[in-house]
Amino acid sequence: MAHTKAQGAANRTVNIVGKRLGIKKYAGQVVRSGNILVRQRGTKFHPGVNTKMGKDFTIFATAEGVVRFRNMTGAHRAQKYIDVVIEEVKKTVKKAPAAKKKATK
Repeated sequence: MAHTKAQGAANRTVNIVGKRLGIKKYAGQVVRSGNILVRQRGTKFHPGVNTKMGKDFTIFATAEGVVRFRNMTGAHRAQKYIDVVIEEVKKTVKKAPAAKKKATK
């Protein structure tokens, strides 16, 4: 008769680091071309206007603009799309004021 419990559960105590999935840029944020918008497993979000999907389902921006989320009903279920709207960049990004030159005597 054994006086200690079986040690099978001790072999399964390996901690695995998180994969840092999720939304990286939210609606209304200004993004540049190449910025990652979402890291995901599968197509929880689909690429929309001015966005593309990488082979690991990462959605990234292909143009400079403002992030927008939209829902669209598909054949079987509602699908979520991520767009980058170019026209709104001009409204949200303010130009820096010009530097004043010092007068020389």
